[in-house]
Amino acid sequence: MIRCFGIRWTFHPLFVFVMLASAATGYVRELAVLFTIVIVHELGHVMAMRAFGWRVREIRLLPFGGAAETEEAGSVPAAEEAVVAAAGPLQNVWMGTAALLCARIEGIDPGWAMYIAHANAIIALFNLLPIQPLDGGRLLSAWMTATMPYQSALKWSVRIGLALSLAMVAAACIPLFGGVQLNLLLVGLFLLASNWRMLRDLPFLFMRFLVRREADSARARTKGTLVLPIVVQPACRVGDILRLFRKGRYHLVYVLGEGGCIEGVVPEERVIGTYFRSGGQNRAVSELFG
Repeated sequence: MIRCFGIRWTFHPLFVFVMLASAATGYVRELAVLFTIVIVHELGHVMAMRAFGWRVREIRLLPFGGAAETEEAGSVPAAEEAVVAAAGPLQNVWMGTAALLCARIEGIDPGWAMYIAHANAIIALFNLLPIQPLDGGRLLSAWMTATMPYQSALKWSVRIGLALSLAMVAAACIPLFGGVQLNLLLVGLFLLASNWRMLRDLPFLFMRFLVRREADSARARTKGTLVLPIVVQPACRVGDILRLFRKGRYHLVYVLGEGGCIEGVVPEERVIGTYFRSGGQNRAVSELFG
């Protein structure tokens, strides 16, 4: 573990394995290139996070990038998440382009420059796969949270990640290229484990979203914001209403009775407060204004 830019940097065992394997097989220069590319890739994320004022606790380095732990996880706008996710692969774009240009300069080994360009292309394209915690998975999650209820976005993001991770593991075991592809298998297993852990932690992730939602609701009410209404029947349960909440939107819950008459309007903070403070997940929404 090292500390730099006020952030704790750690190495995932998979990253250590790749480094040791490269050193043992004599690929020292290639190892140095991989390490540099991954560091610059992650610094792109860090700079974007800092630009938005995020508080970064830890960066865990992986062979293809890294995973960041932030105080703002689950509470920032989807647009910010998308920019932060894209900032990593963008570093690979300029590094790969620079390497291609260097290949044309006399005195620079074109083969080595092309290797650096190729390594950047591989890391950037791999990171754009729509699998958590890869950058592509984060971009997919940001798009989903902007277009559907937050809990549904979490579920579908994890389901897609699990399916693609399983496909990667299966592809690594198909003996089409002379046997098992060990590197691909290890990465696939890591991604599979990461998404399985996210699936297990979905209730916690949703709870964290709701906890931070209370503070967001208060700020939205103070500053003024556009409202996204939620229309339900009087018997609708509080827990079911919360599952309709969208990230970055403020909700008013309209309760419609017979004939479409409005029986009451409940602000989202009252729904959240009932859920947490009254143990009211199964309470009918009509009880909140009756």
